[in-house]
Amino acid sequence: MQAKGIPLEQDDDEDFYPSSDGRPIAEGDVHLEEMFYLITALKDRYQDVPDVYVAGNLLLYFIRGDRTARLAPDVFVVKGVEKRNRKSFLLWKEGQAPCFVIEVTSEDTRDEDIEMKRDRYERIRVDEYFLHDPLAEYLNPPLQGYRLQDGRYRRISPEPDGSLVSWTTGLRLRREGEHLRLVDLATGTPLPSFQEVQEASRRKDEEIRGLKEELARLRHELESRGQG
Repeated sequence: MQAKGIPLEQDDDEDFYPSSDGRPIAEGDVHLEEMFYLITALKDRYQDVPDVYVAGNLLLYFIRGDRTARLAPDVFVVKGVEKRNRKSFLLWKEGQAPCFVIEVTSEDTRDEDIEMKRDRYERIRVDEYFLHDPLAEYLNPPLQGYRLQDGRYRRISPEPDGSLVSWTTGLRLRREGEHLRLVDLATGTPLPSFQEVQEASRRKDEEIRGLKEELARLRHELESRGQG
């Protein structure tokens, strides 16, 4: 689909489409932490798969030439496309819709997430759509999911523990406190939690700092020997 009156060479360029909608990334710290964890965990899961792209809070345009026909999924996975940095995701150019989307819903976004976004994700054929309310304030249950069946969304039945299974990613989505935990269905191994991601990042920063200090010490020692 293409908007009228726009030159073809222009409406196929990422620079033609705004990369920001002017809205805040998240409503608060809990929602921001949730998005950060999910994006980081999924990027880590698919880091060695060259044709799987993971992103979040990136504008997705679905009508060529129409800069108003857009969505901003909090977290999404696309299979069969190049793994590269993008300013925005142009659906007609990529040729593949996301197979997996998570919206971290809040008071400001719940109506949009439940109705408008669900209808549009169904329309552009996103295979699986999940909604998570970290603070359990707006959704009952706070974790819900939909899967395309015959072109229409059907609710995903929860497991006995309330978790949901994603066929497209081979993951189980399970609530732990205010956050989701992603678990590999094949191995039963949980992907790192938000706290574990933070701890790994802290350790990495400490290792880098230690290496820099050791390098500075060795450089100083060599300079002292040269002067002697």
